[in-house]
Amino acid sequence: MPLSALVILVLTCLVSLTGLFVAPQLIASTVFRPYWLVRRAEYTRLITSGFVHADVGHLLFNAITFYSFAFSLERYIGTTMFLALYFGGLLFGNLGTYFRHRNDPKYSCLGASGAILAVMFASIVYFPNQSLITFLLPVPIPAPVFALGYLAFTIYSARQARDRINHDAHLGGALTGLAFVGITNPGAYRHLVATLLG
Repeated sequence: MPLSALVILVLTCLVSLTGLFVAPQLIASTVFRPYWLVRRAEYTRLITSGFVHADVGHLLFNAITFYSFAFSLERYIGTTMFLALYFGGLLFGNLGTYFRHRNDPKYSCLGASGAILAVMFASIVYFPNQSLITFLLPVPIPAPVFALGYLAFTIYSARQARDRINHDAHLGGALTGLAFVGITNPGAYRHLVATLLG
C-alpha cells in the first residue's frame, strides 16, 4: 500500500477526531480564516486546516473519497508527484478561498476537500474507466459522473454558505488536479479523450 497516501489518511483521521472529541481547541487553532491570513500571518493554516473537519460525516465522506482514488494514483505517478499534487490542491484551493473571502472577518473554513478534489480529478484523467460505490447509491458509478456530481453538489453548498466546510476550495482543487496532469503529463489527456470516445 502506498505509504504517503496511508500516512495522510491516518493522520487526517486522527487529527480530525481529536479535534472533534478530545481537544476542540485544536480545530480553533488550525481552521483557515482568510481575513487573518495576511493580517496575522496565519500562513500555516493554508495547510493545517486540511487536517481537521467540521463533523464525522464530513470526515467520513472525505476519507472514503480519498481512499477510493489516492492509493492507485500514488502507485501510478509516484510518491513525490502525489505529494506535490495533494498539497498543491490544498494550497491553491485555499488561496482561491482567500481571494473570495479576504475581507470577511467572520468567514472560516476547514477540511481536506481541495486536496482530495485535486487527487480525484487527476485520477479520473489517468483512469477514466474506474467506478465508485457510495452509501447513498450502492451501485457502481462511473468515476467521471461521480466527480461531476460531487463538484455540482459542492458548488451548490458553497452558495448556501451555511457551514465551515471549505466548499469554495473544491473548484480550486479540481482545477489544480486537471492542471497538474496537463503540466506533468499532457499525453494523459489524449488517452482520456480516446477512452471516452470509445
